[in-house]
Amino acid sequence: MAKIERRTKRYPSDLTDAEWERIAPLLPNVARRGRKPSVDRREILNAIRYMARSGGGWRMLPKDFPPWQTVYWWFRRFVRLMLFRTIHDVALMLDRERAGRAASPEGGVLDSQTVKAPAAKERGFDGGKKMVGRKRHIAVDTDGRLLMINLTTADISDSAGAQAILAAVRKRWPWLKHLFADGGYDRTQLMDKAAFLDFVVEIVRKMENQKGFEVLPRRWVVERTFAWMTRWRRLVRDYEQRIDVSEAMIHVAMGSLLLRRISH
Repeated sequence: MAKIERRTKRYPSDLTDAEWERIAPLLPNVARRGRKPSVDRREILNAIRYMARSGGGWRMLPKDFPPWQTVYWWFRRFVRLMLFRTIHDVALMLDRERAGRAASPEGGVLDSQTVKAPAAKERGFDGGKKMVGRKRHIAVDTDGRLLMINLTTADISDSAGAQAILAAVRKRWPWLKHLFADGGYDRTQLMDKAAFLDFVVEIVRKMENQKGFEVLPRRWVVERTFAWMTRWRRLVRDYEQRIDVSEAMIHVAMGSLLLRRISH
């Protein structure tokens, strides 16, 4: 990050030339009619990544970037076009191929994370974590890359949130077959749905006579993914009112990590 900062003379979160070359073809085409955009879309993406990395608000964007109203307008347009999810998924497949794996994964890990959501329109209470907010139900591949996310209120159980992931992941990653999860997912309704959708859910339980914290096979991978998320300060808490905006911020962060990995 320090080398990139010295090279760009700007912020470490800015897109490098190599990263921009990879995602520029994925951006929507400029309309042939009407007024042409007056701002550089690369600067728009730089501003969005800066905000996600630093944790600042829209109105606190530095003067180096376009006006925050313009950045927010483009951000909402990109959310509607699912641009950030597209960038993330393309970078994920390229990173898997770079690691010598198939582009589409066959195995994954399920888990959830509860975070405070002070601005959310709807929140719930997680009795286990003693926290009011939202819950992030995620599926990652066996190396920790994010495959699917389902955002709910915190009072939704892990197994109920995972059922929505199973239905969506079949369409998005059709070759995924085997999933690992902890004991909270060992529920009849979830297992029945997994069997109906041709999934195998393997429960990884705690070791016998385990005292304190111990690293469990497969389970540590998804915990590392949560750690990657919270390095982006905007994701330490869920500051968004809308669920689609919150999901887009997660894809901005995880897509940026993968994009930097495959470009440098």
